[in-house]
Amino acid sequence: MFVASYAHMTENTLGACWKFVDTAKEAADLFIMNHIKAGDVAITQDIGLASTLLPKGVCVLSPRGTLIKDKDIHTALDLRYLSAKARRQGIYGKGPKSLTKEDRKRFVNKFTKILSNFEG
Repeated sequence: MFVASYAHMTENTLGACWKFVDTAKEAADLFIMNHIKAGDVAITQDIGLASTLLPKGVCVLSPRGTLIKDKDIHTALDLRYLSAKARRQGIYGKGPKSLTKEDRKRFVNKFTKILSNFEG
């Protein structure tokens, strides 16, 4: 299932299951948090969302193919906090790097491995 706000609604859903939610801030995150179950897989680059899904027993994968684990989430949250604090002080970084072919390959490999666990 793909979750997005109505602001990102598209007619090209490629036959996939889409759930469109209100455009309010965090509406998609709230929908995911309220409907996901232990054993499900979530793909997100949102560290805050990942931190709420991990305790539910959800497998969280980034679009770059990084499996987000309990042991790493506190460091990621701390880095997110420091970045937000710097932005409030007017210090801006370059932003995230563009996805590379290697990122895409890592994602496909990791996602395939995760899905193969469901198929045996």
